[in-house]
Amino acid sequence: MNATTAPAASPRTADSAPLTFDERLALAALAIDARIDTEPLNLDDVIRQPAEPHRPATSNPYSTPIAALLHRARMRIAAVGWCQAAAFDEAGAVCPIHAIRQEAANRGQADDACVLLLETIERDFGDETIPAWNARQPNSAPVLLQFDHAAQLAHSRNL
Repeated sequence: MNATTAPAASPRTADSAPLTFDERLALAALAIDARIDTEPLNLDDVIRQPAEPHRPATSNPYSTPIAALLHRARMRIAAVGWCQAAAFDEAGAVCPIHAIRQEAANRGQADDACVLLLETIERDFGDETIPAWNARQPNSAPVLLQFDHAAQLAHSRNL
């Protein structure tokens, strides 16, 4: 027999059962450990983490009410999911208009935010309604981007 086909030496006697997988794995780990050069770890070479982990800003970057509302609606869609052809679905995903209505303090604020979102949609895509534009989107990325554009527009107009 050559080295590749020779049975491994077993601490058990010939009449006992063969080694289990876990036992063979433990023996292989010990053999590998014996071959590894185990120099002590130099802690000066270790990258140290900051004492306080970085937390992303959760505050709204907009101080104007409609811009802040559009940002909150965008964050809602990003958090719970986006849907088409319905205001919301059974999983909790929402359409753009429903996200705005959920985040608005009142109906007038929601209407103002929808008008601004529609203005950016008409400018960028030529669609005449938010639902028609929403139905044509392949995924949530363009929807979230359009909310960013609308929030920036509201902010620039001090709305």
